[in-house]
Amino acid sequence: MGSSSKSTTKSSSTNKRLLGNTTTQNPFVVSSTNNDGTNSYFVEGSTFDTINDFVNDNFNNVLNNYLNPNINDTTNQTKLNNYIDTVNKQAHTAFENNIINPLSNRNMIRSSQATDMYNNLQNSIDQSISDYTIELLGSSQENAAKVLNNLMSLYLNGFNAVQANQAQSLNASNANANTSSKSTSSQSKGGSNALDNAINLSTKIISAAPLII
Repeated sequence: MGSSSKSTTKSSSTNKRLLGNTTTQNPFVVSSTNNDGTNSYFVEGSTFDTINDFVNDNFNNVLNNYLNPNINDTTNQTKLNNYIDTVNKQAHTAFENNIINPLSNRNMIRSSQATDMYNNLQNSIDQSISDYTIELLGSSQENAAKVLNNLMSLYLNGFNAVQANQAQSLNASNANANTSSKSTSSQSKGGSNALDNAINLSTKIISAAPLII
């Protein structure tokens, strides 16, 4: 018996979806989309651009202040020096006006007693300054935490603006998309059935939102 054979026609088609070149812009963000992806950036000099630069420049310093509160920090030193000046002036003025001067006017105090009283006053002042220093370090860490939260919130606002503008740009590009297709035919032998090639549709999105840290 002889072998039999049959011929079939195999069709293949390829579809390529082309995204329309689109640029969307608001006062803060520019996004450009084409078939290679989406690129976004802050408008130079805009609010979010300024915030982004500020966060990048200061975040590490604020984080270090939070992790390692230091009394020698410029802000802490200013607060401490102001407190020392104030407590010294107020304590000595009150002490002399309310105690030393009235007793001296009545000849009711000796110099040695006055010296002891001044020493006790200074010890009290020193203890007050020490207590304030501890409180200042604690509040400094709390303030640094608040600043960190504010910086992250400001950054995320800019990031959200980028994401929203990117989505708008991509949607506009999809609306302008067009599809081109090509078909070819070929002859094959050997009894195999013809199969249609699957359509490959891919969209690559490249997000260019800036990152911190």
